[in-house]
Amino acid sequence: MSLFQTAESRTRIALWLIWVTPALWSVNYIVARSAPGVVEPHMLALGRWALAGVILAFIARSELWRERRSTLADGGRYLVLGALGMLICGAWVYQGGKTTTAMNIALIYAASPVLIALGAVLWLGERFSWRQGLGVVVAMAGVFHVVVKGQWLVLAQVQWVAGDGWIVLAMAAWAAFALLQKKWPTPLGSTARLAAICMGGVLVLLPFSIWEYLQPERPAWTMQATWLVVAAGLLPGLGAYWAYGFCQKVLGASRVAASLYLGPLYGGLAGWVVLGEAMGWHHLMGAALILPGIYLASKR
Repeated sequence: MSLFQTAESRTRIALWLIWVTPALWSVNYIVARSAPGVVEPHMLALGRWALAGVILAFIARSELWRERRSTLADGGRYLVLGALGMLICGAWVYQGGKTTTAMNIALIYAASPVLIALGAVLWLGERFSWRQGLGVVVAMAGVFHVVVKGQWLVLAQVQWVAGDGWIVLAMAAWAAFALLQKKWPTPLGSTARLAAICMGGVLVLLPFSIWEYLQPERPAWTMQATWLVVAAGLLPGLGAYWAYGFCQKVLGASRVAASLYLGPLYGGLAGWVVLGEAMGWHHLMGAALILPGIYLASKR
């Protein structure tokens, strides 16, 4: 019997993936830090989602062909989702990362799960228990503890720059992306649906990427650029988006949104392991708040 056949097994897998998905997304922090001077933001996002889309479409080719009429009928929705999830939450994050700091990005994105949870309750009619609310508060406290490195007075010293505007738009777009996926029903499964969204994202990204390619100051394409595209396409692209969409379909938007609080914690771990950045006590204290907060927020 397939692991995905019963509701109980799907729920069990989704609850496990809640903890894994942000780790896959943390690869994007490394990609974003390595991309300036190597590959332009829209070209990186285009390559990322074209690669992920081809793989997903191949896997779900039978379903996509069977549901081709309904998919074409919903083409406008997939363009919207592609613009939100691949253009704004992809290329614009890389663009904003050129001028803003990791602290500012983490602070801004910490608001995204709150928007998703509120939107799920007010717009989608999902139930949100007091225990889930407590989990959100505890997890958010852990996020801020990591972001400010345990020094809460640092918040008063944060300097906002132009790149922060790109991240604010990306944060709001991610909330809209998550809610619209739940709002717009589809006969497609998680894999086929993400393949269709990738197609929409590629179409939206293409003109911006062509414009970047024609700029005289763009960096020449190198093997490093290729590896960045492959890494971004397979892990934070293919892996994380598929897992997030599957979890949201099984558990609901508000419950899964809390998993985003793991992002700064996993990002710190990635920086420590891959980039040699220092690991401090504030990471451990943040983990002591984030992990139980995620557990509470993901329970009914």
